[in-house]
This record gives sequence, structure tokens and C-alpha cells, in this order.
Amino acid sequence: MEADWEVEIGGGAAVIEALWPGFVDLRNRPERVGEIAEAAAFPCLAKLLLALNSPESPVWTSKCDVWEAEPAARAAYIDMLPREGMVFGEWQHAEAFCREYVGRLEALALPECGPDCRIDLVIRQAVAGGVDGFGITAYLSAKDTAQEDAEAAIAAVMAGFADALPRRRPPVTASSKLQ
Repeated sequence: MEADWEVEIGGGAAVIEALWPGFVDLRNRPERVGEIAEAAAFPCLAKLLLALNSPESPVWTSKCDVWEAEPAARAAYIDMLPREGMVFGEWQHAEAFCREYVGRLEALALPECGPDCRIDLVIRQAVAGGVDGFGITAYLSAKDTAQEDAEAAIAAVMAGFADALPRRRPPVTASSKLQ
């Protein structure tokens, strides 16, 4: 599996509008995951969304989609924003997150994922609750010779994406500095 990241800002690039009219807040209401049509149709996406919105996650999600990219190929995207603050205040903060995440993804051993499985993290401008900054669109894709194998591969990519998620760091307190 390949993993990489890039920056697409300005010049007509897409902007993440996090709190759009169909937004479902899975951070506060994870039981609503079934209301997201893509998650209801694709259970491994539902599991991934729950992992990305869990209290241990450093991010939350605002939008997603899954589609058949071509015969025997599946793809998905998920818009992610930082749990601390509504958006990354500086694109460099999003870059640091992407670098760490890609490193963790590259360290995974996923035998179900061959060279035609990939994850791309794209840093974009984002707006959430009137706050401007940056977010990340994650693109996950898998291709195989048979449709069933492609579905198994994208499920493995999604599970790996959840497993590699950096965990939220606890806040620094006076007592933790004494150690």
C-alpha cells in the first residue's frame, strides 16, 4: 500500500465546508452513523468514521463518500478536521499531522493491500462554524482483478487507516511536567 500527502490551497482548489446542511456530528452522537447513507451501505466505512470521531482521535469528520472508481476498483474520501479547534490554524499544523500519519501508514503491513491500494492526504482550506483555516481530505482507494477482492481490499485500507490514526495527546498539566 502506498501513502502520501500534498497541499492544494488557492487557485480554485476545493474548500472543506465542514458544517454543511447534511452534517452529522458523530463526535457527540456516534449512534447516528447509520444516518449517513454511505456508512449504512458500506459497514467498513461506518467503523472507520466511528474510529475517526472517537474521543481518542485527534480529528473529526465532516463529509465522506464511497464509489466504484472503475470495474474492480473502490474509492472513498473523508474530510477531516482537528478535534482541538474547529480547523488547523496554520497549514503547517496540518502538514505535521499528515507527515506523522503517512509515516504510521507506511509502517503497516497489510497483506490484503497490494500496490494498487493507496491513501492520499490532501491539505485544503477549510471553514467550520465561521472559523477559517485548514483541513485534510483523505482519499482511500483499492483495485483488484475481481470486484469482491477490491471490496475486501478497500475494507483493509479503511481498517489500516483507522489502526494508524495517531492518538490524541493528553493535555499537559503541571503534575505531568514534574516527571
